[in-house]
Amino acid sequence: MKWKKAAVAMITMVCALSLAACGLHKKSTSNSNYTTTGSAGRNYQGVIEHGHYRVSKARGVNVTQNSNQYNLKSFETGLTEVSKKSFSPKSYIFQEGQYLDTSEVQRLLERRSSSNPEGLNPAKGKSSNPNPEYIQQLEEQDFVQQSGSSLKLKGMTIGIGVNSEYNYQKKSDGPQYSKNISNAEVKRQGEIAAAKVLKHIRQKKGCKNIPIVIALYKQASDDSLVGGSFFAYEKSNGNSLSSWHDLNYKTTVMPKASGANTTNSDNESDDNNFSNFKSQIQSFFPNISGVTAQAQYKNDNLAGMHITVTTQFYSETEIQSFTDYIAQAAKKYLPNGIPIDIRIQSDSEMQAIIFRNAGSDKFQTHVLTSY
Repeated sequence: MKWKKAAVAMITMVCALSLAACGLHKKSTSNSNYTTTGSAGRNYQGVIEHGHYRVSKARGVNVTQNSNQYNLKSFETGLTEVSKKSFSPKSYIFQEGQYLDTSEVQRLLERRSSSNPEGLNPAKGKSSNPNPEYIQQLEEQDFVQQSGSSLKLKGMTIGIGVNSEYNYQKKSDGPQYSKNISNAEVKRQGEIAAAKVLKHIRQKKGCKNIPIVIALYKQASDDSLVGGSFFAYEKSNGNSLSSWHDLNYKTTVMPKASGANTTNSDNESDDNNFSNFKSQIQSFFPNISGVTAQAQYKNDNLAGMHITVTTQFYSETEIQSFTDYIAQAAKKYLPNGIPIDIRIQSDSEMQAIIFRNAGSDKFQTHVLTSY
């Protein structure tokens, strides 16, 4: 079954890249020191060094920080979209962060103390009523340009994830308590952390004069069925952040809960279309236990969908027939032009994947067979 797991990972990665608009093209440019993947329209080229993708020096830190993996996914995809506002894929090559390493990011995300004065979170205080840990995620994206036979850093984006709630225990074996953090406090703590991170980055060689974008992200609660969203960003050419720009990004669950209200008629129409899609495919097979979607919005416009269909099939022909049927229903009921991926899965494994790239009108399908 090793090949099946590899196929699942490969297909999932393809869908995630299409939704994030970070896909890679087969075309490439190279010289003696590095290779770059060719861009595909509005997507960034990436950096390959000595035949290997140049990974982040703080790779994996955000994964260990998050109980809600939806936060991780929407943070990473959203950060790339914010970066494109200042660093066009036509002019810049994307490079995973090379200036903040793992131990450095871990220290920044810890509480301040005499041994860690740069910690972005306050000292704990009283165990019975501790200060919240506000800052949860930190990620660096670098943007480079070709300079002779090498690549030169020309800009940077830093994403800062701020908690909307803080969970804690008064005793190690005691019950868990939760503190809600207001939007105003999320914003305030994010801006405080941003100023500290900017100062920290400016002290690094090669980072003193480049433009640095800092984007603030509000984390969803640990039990949320969707991730959070970026709400503000600022671009600094010096040592201060003076004028924050609001971002109207959000992630929602479809279908919406019974009785939930929306003030946007387009959002209401999107939800109705998804409900029609859901009803159509639920009538096809008796063993469907759930059809849900995570919908990404930018400026109140639907920008992408992750759809999960949970069911149980007992033969390859059942899976293939259902996959083909869903692809037809998706084309009929779901909106055109946006990237969509649909995962068909049981409780224990993925069975098929259907996806469409941004700007395309054709869904592609793949059934994961067991032989």
